Parts: sequence; structure tokens; C-alpha cells
Amino acid sequence: MAFDLPDLLACLDLRSVGDGVMEGSNLDIGYHRVFGGQILAQVLMAAAAASPGKSVKSITVLFPREGDTGQPMRYRVIKTHDGRTFGTMEITAHQGDKVIAVALVSMHIAEDGPYHSHAPPEVGGPADAVAYPLPMIPWEVRSVGGVDLASEAVGPASLELWMRAADGPAEGAIHQALLAHATDLTLIGTALRPFEGLSQASSTVSLHTAVTSHSLWFHQPFRLDDWVLIAQHSPLVAHGRAFGRGDVFGAAGELVASFAQEAMVRPMVGPS
Repeated sequence: MAFDLPDLLACLDLRSVGDGVMEGSNLDIGYHRVFGGQILAQVLMAAAAASPGKSVKSITVLFPREGDTGQPMRYRVIKTHDGRTFGTMEITAHQGDKVIAVALVSMHIAEDGPYHSHAPPEVGGPADAVAYPLPMIPWEVRSVGGVDLASEAVGPASLELWMRAADGPAEGAIHQALLAHATDLTLIGTALRPFEGLSQASSTVSLHTAVTSHSLWFHQPFRLDDWVLIAQHSPLVAHGRAFGRGDVFGAAGELVASFAQEAMVRPMVGPS
């Protein structure tokens, strides 16, 4: 990983380059392809900037093509509905005439109402987990049970991580964007855990992998400069695709976000 948290925050500082169009720089990840988590986070920041009276409620992104880190990413925002409490917009990420990602974003104002929150899994606290530095996530991460997605040992298709960006920013939308960035990284590796001889490290070595779609739902306010627990699993790998989903719990055990992802998982060498 060739970037730190200030680099990521700078990447999320989008600038206006025209009517409804914003531009952001790319992270230096030592690879030509733009990291999907960066695009998720930048889409979220573009939505927040376009609708300052509301916060992002949900986001669904399709990735039809890979982006080139050598070119800045541009985001075109089109509002399709802007009501008193809800809003909807389409955001297209592009480089020149090449569409990299297409997003639908739902916005919402804060409201009061009935309350129920699913309890987090009983996995112990951050002090019980093992330090687990992850490329692409420039803050503290701890793995429950010491699970390492680079290991080729067979295990269940599940993963629990504690994480905290202790020196994170104050702005609320940034915390959503940083979490969005993080949720893109580990679902493929989680889906590969049941397969002997395969791991997240198999990508670009024996497997072609690429995220094809990613969705997030933000249920409640949270801060990433306090501990959050990410609990995720993959119920299916089939037909060259892996599916995974997860929940995010805040410091007090409240469910604050959920996410789901589908990815291409394809052997580099097919059957003879």
C-alpha cells in the first residue's frame, strides 16, 4: 500500500469541474486499476455534496469497466428526485468517454420513529482480536480469531473485523465514505475461504477477480474514529461469481450499516 489516511482523505476532496460534474484524484495502490472502494467512497462524497441537507441512505454501484489510475475520475450527478425528506440521484463515474461505474443513491433527512436493532455477534471486543494490517485500509484493523485471508487453509466463509480510524476526520459524510471504501476489500477473500489452495492472495496469480456490483445501506449515524465491528459472510460461490454480505455495528453494539457485493471469480486457466 503506497498511501496513508491523509492521502485517502485528499482523494475524497472532490472539486467541481462543471455543472453537476466533480473530479477526484486516484489512490496510488501500485497497480494500474483503480480500487473499487475508492470509487464507492468518491460516489458517496459526490452525493453528499450534491444534496447538503440530506445524508446518504443507500448506494448501489455497478462496475462495468476497470478504471485507470493514470487518469482522474469524474462524477456526473443527475438528481431524479429531491423531496422534503427523501432524494434520489444517478451518479456516473467516467474517464473521458469510458464509463467506469454507474450508481443509484438514495438520500434521507434524519427522522425519529420506532426503533429496533439486531444484536452484534458475540465475538469479544477489540482487545480480544488480533492486529491485522490490511492493504488499502490505512487505519487500525483487528481480526477476530486471527483469521488471515491470505491463508490457503480451509475455513468457513465468514470474517469478523474490528476497525478504527483513530485520527479520522470530524465530518459525518467522510465517515460513511471511509466505511464504504473498507467494505469493498475483503468479501472476495471471505468467499474463497472454503476452497483449499485458494485465498485472497490468489487474485492476479491463479484467479481473475473483479467486483461487479456493490451496495451499502446506512441505517444510523456512526463515527469511524471509534471502534466498529464488521461481520460478513459469503453464502454462495457459483458460475464464476461470488456473493457476500455483511453488517456493521457501532461502538455501543447498534447496527449502523449493511452491505452486499457480487464479484467475478474466474480461474486464469480453464479446463482442458
